[in-house]
Amino acid sequence: MKHAIKSKRGAFLLAASLLLGAGCAHIPPEQAAQKATLDLELRSLAIHDAQAKRALGYRVWCVPFARTASGVEIRGNANTWWSQAAGSYDRSKKPHVGAVMAFAATSGMPMGHVAVVSRVISPREITIDHANWKRNAVTLGMSVIDVSEKNDWSRVKVESNPGQYGKVYPINGFILPNEA
Repeated sequence: MKHAIKSKRGAFLLAASLLLGAGCAHIPPEQAAQKATLDLELRSLAIHDAQAKRALGYRVWCVPFARTASGVEIRGNANTWWSQAAGSYDRSKKPHVGAVMAFAATSGMPMGHVAVVSRVISPREITIDHANWKRNAVTLGMSVIDVSEKNDWSRVKVESNPGQYGKVYPINGFILPNEA
C-alpha cells in the first residue's frame, strides 16, 4: 500500500511538473507562483501520513509534513532548507500559495522550522499549514503576519492562539515548489 501511494505521488508530481512547465514556460517563476493554488491532494497526503505516524506512536515533524504537502523534495533539518534550495528550486522573499516558508534557526528553535503557505490574505498576512509547531500536531490555516520594518517578510509573528500572536521569528524566505 505504501509503495502504491509513493508511486501515485511520484506519477502525480511528474505530471504536474510537466503540465506546469508547459503552461508556465513563457512567464517568470514569480508570476507563475502568484497564480498557484494549494495542492489539496498533497496536503491530504501529508495529513494522512502524520495521522498514521501518530497512530503508530511516532513523532510528527515539520520537515516530512512540509516536504509531502509542498512537493519540495529537500531532506535534512529545516534550518538547512533555504541553502539547499539554491539552484534546485526558485526562492522568493514574498509568500506564494504552496511555497515552503523557511524559518531561520534561533536559540529557541535551533533546527529552524518549515511550513507551507496555504493562503495569501494580504501583503502582510498569510496562513500556513505545518506540523510540530504545537508538539506532535498538524496545524492548518494558522495566521502569520509580516512585522518586518521593510515589509520584506524577514521577520514574522505566528498566531499561537486565535487572535494572539507570539514572539518575532526570523524568516529566510519562501521556497517555490517548481524546480528551477
